[in-house]
Amino acid sequence: MAYLWVKDREAANDVLQQVFEKAWQKRNDLQAMDNPTGWMVRALKNESMQHFRSSKKMETISDLELEDPAAQESEPQAERLKMVFRFLDKLPEKQKEVFQLREVEGLTYEEIADYLEISLDQVKVNLHRARKSLKEYLIAKK
Repeated sequence: MAYLWVKDREAANDVLQQVFEKAWQKRNDLQAMDNPTGWMVRALKNESMQHFRSSKKMETISDLELEDPAAQESEPQAERLKMVFRFLDKLPEKQKEVFQLREVEGLTYEEIADYLEISLDQVKVNLHRARKSLKEYLIAKK
């Protein structure tokens, strides 16, 4: 998730390290939390945004470079993945966040609702709309 946000492997590792340091400092508080995963994701997002503020560098998800050698060997698959990332970048922010947290990070609906501070119904609606839009986009591109 950090890499998707900051688009740089080294910066993503730095951001992640900062979050782990904060988590270690708050380890007792985290053990008492109902949703420590939500806290970690929120902290990761905040650190990623801090990275952008300090570097004054903003990029879009469409600038993502695929570095996976297996993906590069399969050009049609790699191109399709890039197309999906370009599409996701055009989604409304809430839909993009919900889709990423659910489909990429595998968070539960409840964890997403807690993290984004929205209702469970809003999570379901945003995810449904994002999936529906993606399906329609991919069908149109065939």
